[in-house]
Amino acid sequence: MSYLDHINACNNADPTRYAPFQIAGNVIGALRPEFANALVGTGPDFRRDDDGIFGFAPHVTTLQDRNTALATAASILRDQGVITRLHGEQFDIRPSLGHDPLCQLDRSAMPYFGLRSWGVHMNGYVRKADGIHMWIAHRAKEKPNYPGMLDNMVAGGQPAGLGFLENMIKECAEEADIPDHLAQHLKPVGTVSYLHETIEGIKPDVMVNFDLELPTDFTPRCADGEVERFELLPLAEVAKTVRDGFEFKFNCALVIIDFLIRHGFLTADNEPTYCQLTTGLHRDIQL
Repeated sequence: MSYLDHINACNNADPTRYAPFQIAGNVIGALRPEFANALVGTGPDFRRDDDGIFGFAPHVTTLQDRNTALATAASILRDQGVITRLHGEQFDIRPSLGHDPLCQLDRSAMPYFGLRSWGVHMNGYVRKADGIHMWIAHRAKEKPNYPGMLDNMVAGGQPAGLGFLENMIKECAEEADIPDHLAQHLKPVGTVSYLHETIEGIKPDVMVNFDLELPTDFTPRCADGEVERFELLPLAEVAKTVRDGFEFKFNCALVIIDFLIRHGFLTADNEPTYCQLTTGLHRDIQL
């Protein structure tokens, strides 16, 4: 295996096999053909135009109209078993970060519509005499998604109505019991993007990433049940685990590769796929 295998695994989607989904003149989603047919079958709020593009019917014009139509359709499709489950947390739908939200949708339904989600991920680390050590989370075995896999120290989806730093601080407290006076030192370090296909659909997602250097005497606590335990490991051991297998949740491996590059662990001199890694972490996710 290689680090590049994680880039390729995260970018396994072929959007040409999907039907475009349009909101307010912007094609920002992608539907599997069978899901598109099921969506139109939920009622008069959705249609397919003569060019094969799916979207809202003409009478669905406002943000609130779209929210209502999406919530109703998602509920119907959940009851039909087309959507496996709903999470109960709303995500903003927008063409890019610079656009105002066009509407909101339950986070678990986002990949069925091929809509871009944003999330926050944090690399928590400690500097010791022998170098950097990284806190790794072991996901709870009861989690519905990726149970028992390795994860970044703290991560979460980006719900509607919160800023990214605000959300990251909240997640730090909820997932790892990191007090506010430590979380205030969070350092924004950029983004990672990918175009991933799952059993639900396509995920053209962006992760907004943070680093947090923690004191040696701090030990995280599993606060909300999402994490089974935390483990502090030498960075070389974390890097080897990423390079040699798929023990990490698929997108968390990319966040760690980005950390390894930014902190000089992976360089153009020691990693033959360095150029592919630096470009592969930032996939063009226009649909």
